[in-house]
Amino acid sequence: MSDMDYVFYRDRPEWSDVTPVEQDDGPNPVVPIAYSDKFKDALGYFRAVLRSNEHSERAFELTTSVIEVNSANYTCWHYRRILLDALQKDLREELAYAEQIGLSCPKNYQVWYHRRVVVERLRDAAQELPYTKTILGDDAKNYHAWSHRQWVLREFQLWEGELSFVDELLADDVRNNSAWCQRYFVINNSGAAAAAAAAGGLDAVRDREVAYAFKHIEAAPSNESAWNYLKGVLKGTFPLAADAAARTRAEQLALTHPAATPLLSFLLDVHEADAKACSNGGGEASLEKARELCEKLRGSVDTVRAKYWDYRLGRLRKSAWAEQ
Repeated sequence: MSDMDYVFYRDRPEWSDVTPVEQDDGPNPVVPIAYSDKFKDALGYFRAVLRSNEHSERAFELTTSVIEVNSANYTCWHYRRILLDALQKDLREELAYAEQIGLSCPKNYQVWYHRRVVVERLRDAAQELPYTKTILGDDAKNYHAWSHRQWVLREFQLWEGELSFVDELLADDVRNNSAWCQRYFVINNSGAAAAAAAAGGLDAVRDREVAYAFKHIEAAPSNESAWNYLKGVLKGTFPLAADAAARTRAEQLALTHPAATPLLSFLLDVHEADAKACSNGGGEASLEKARELCEKLRGSVDTVRAKYWDYRLGRLRKSAWAEQ
């Protein structure tokens, strides 16, 4: 409703029995907020309804007016859900309303939570993956959309096709860290990895994901997101130092991309892990390589984070296994 069409609640005959409750900012507010007349009118009557705990159609309509002037008002959304139950409102109409508000303010936590509650009550998530896809189409890193999507996938077991969706996002932007996180979430929560492990095939899942990561790494060796995904996959199955094939591929890439910070950081992690694994002897070469990589990173490749690489170098020197 436009401001020109808005009728103040104080001027509505059906609200003449209600005395609005003004906001109490204390006797001497330091920096009073310049609320609009529309805002003060709607919130004044909302406080009154809240105080009397009125469950009515007019109260439900009032929550719509309050959300219009402040869609982040958690108390109003909570009261609206109480009224949904009390008045037995049509939940599908409410889902459409949540979509209308959500599209206009897609990073509003209160709207996303309200939508989740409505979907829970409906036990129907048919619209949720298409809806979140629309939101992510405008902002592929919208945390609220990803969080809702992950809840839907897990709650309703809608895993089929999700990896293909991630593929689409990475094809559009290989540096989309949210998409990499989503792939890791799906691999670890869809049951596919557990089923493979039960069948003795976890190595096949790991090898597939390592190959997938390197396919994208080779296209953009300085893409930290893909390297982090690779480390997550490897650390989730066995010690990082144990995958000789991944180390070899990384070392080969380092020959042609000697200034790719995430690549050198990965090799540093590998050599550090290798030195720890050989703490009883035999890890000197890996330890020395790790030190060299720290020196290179702090000295020329990633000078912005020189103090971090100093810290890593100091940790190498102080570790008990480094002293043996």
